[in-house]
Amino acid sequence: MSHDPQILVLGGTGKTGRRVTDRLRAQGLGVRAASRHGAVRFDWADESTWAPAVDGAVAAYVVQDDARPDLVRPFAELAVARGVERFVLLSARAWADLGDSLEAEEAVRASGAAWTVLRPAWFAQNFAEAPFISDDVATGALPLPTGDGLEPFVDLDDVAEIAAAALTSDRHDGAVYDLSGPRALSWAEALAEIGRASGRDLRHVDVTADEYVAHLVGRGFPAEVATEIGRYLGHIRAGLSAHLSDGVQRALGREPRDFTVYVRDAAAAGAWRV
Repeated sequence: MSHDPQILVLGGTGKTGRRVTDRLRAQGLGVRAASRHGAVRFDWADESTWAPAVDGAVAAYVVQDDARPDLVRPFAELAVARGVERFVLLSARAWADLGDSLEAEEAVRASGAAWTVLRPAWFAQNFAEAPFISDDVATGALPLPTGDGLEPFVDLDDVAEIAAAALTSDRHDGAVYDLSGPRALSWAEALAEIGRASGRDLRHVDVTADEYVAHLVGRGFPAEVATEIGRYLGHIRAGLSAHLSDGVQRALGREPRDFTVYVRDAAAAGAWRV
């Protein structure tokens, strides 16, 4: 293990974690990208992996186990005891909107370390990188129970830039950033943009919540996971997720990256090529 100060990135191979890792390494910083199967092993379900992952770290990017947010508190206590001075927690805007438990947020606030909380809207990159969305997009038809509901998709590059800044500066200490893109789109509008950029014929198929859950279960997702995804999509259908947030502007001093820019770049990189 390096004796230089390290930044621990949980979920270091995931959608947000690998982008945070890349940004930190590009700054020449020491990063411990931890995951269940990586070189630095971390598993929320195996507490024996926590201390080896934390040792040597002065800051930590935390992606909770959505099924066990209660584990963030004992993790934070262990991390602080072993020298971690700052946490950046990935939360979600919808959790706060729906009144869901914010136990993980409460844990980092109470840890005694400096903290920053990120609450993003739905990720733009889900269209290419989240299998419950991207696998259906690949077929040309995306069934979702969202109706004409709008979502201001946030770009993961913005999320990662803020996370990296908060991990390395005290300017963001104590901040809760609700993060969105600069405009809200329906899922049909988003698919139309992807279709134009990729040369694909893509469409949104509106379904009921029960039909969507059955669809995901039929694809192999656990029923409880499918039900939870359906609930968050219902939040969009009800028009409760259409509002814009100013977290990107507050954190970075600029406008968020537009969905069209993400789509252009992802399509050029072959994201939706068949």
